[in-house]
Amino acid sequence: MRQGSWWVLAAGLVGVATGCGAPPPCDEGQVLQGEACVDYVAGEPVDAEVRTVDPGTPWQWQITGTVDTSWDVPVYDVDVFDLTDAVRDTLRDDDRMVICYFSAGSFEPWRDDADQFPEEVIGRPLDGWPDERWLDTRSPVVRSILEARLDEAVAWGCDGVEPDNVTAYHNRSGFPLTATDQLDFNRFLANAAHSRGMGVALKNDVEQVEELVDWFDYSVNEECAAFDECDTLQPFLDAGKPVFHTEYVDDWQDAPDKADEVCGVLPGLSTIIKGWDLGPERLGCPGEG
Repeated sequence: MRQGSWWVLAAGLVGVATGCGAPPPCDEGQVLQGEACVDYVAGEPVDAEVRTVDPGTPWQWQITGTVDTSWDVPVYDVDVFDLTDAVRDTLRDDDRMVICYFSAGSFEPWRDDADQFPEEVIGRPLDGWPDERWLDTRSPVVRSILEARLDEAVAWGCDGVEPDNVTAYHNRSGFPLTATDQLDFNRFLANAAHSRGMGVALKNDVEQVEELVDWFDYSVNEECAAFDECDTLQPFLDAGKPVFHTEYVDDWQDAPDKADEVCGVLPGLSTIIKGWDLGPERLGCPGEG
């Protein structure tokens, strides 16, 4: 989910309250390797032939409630933990591209694998989502659990994945995560997905699009129109990669007015209007969603 930015805080104050037992911060441009800080080297993206679609392709995004498979759209984004054989088989029979959502950067106590996260990697609550807590994504334990989630997505037959909450570096996570830490983690996720033959979405993190576009196959963006930052997503469109874009309404009856406001904000987006719970309802922009 979209998290509020804390750029207004002085850089030295971001994430100063570290989790119990958290390792110390590295300098910007370095990452933690074992117990030492080393200069970060990005390396090359893992190459993979993955399923994707053209920019502007209509889509549906539902991660709460029983998945409504009746929308006549080529792309569905659903929660990997809530997939059922019936939903998967229906989407597959209609040859829809299936993107599987999971949270990569936050601890969700209701997930089946929640007991695998040690206390020292669990940080502050997410702003607006008090039941979730940020993770120390530098941790090898965290990354191992996430690789197991990717393996589960493969087993479910997901074409791609949408790892959420990959912007801890500019939120009060409870850990001293830097922009370099975030680049390293996001590239880890992309390479891990590609090594399993799946596509991967960059979720928000608009500040790092130019550094990450070569690693990711598409973007899932929340409210770039509301935040006046849709132009930051242009590198994906320039690369022929789709941007699956959502704007939210508090009251569903306001959806048509919201569509009038945001449709066409950036040519090439796949824009839909959704409620905050990301249930079955959707309103697509003509030619965009």
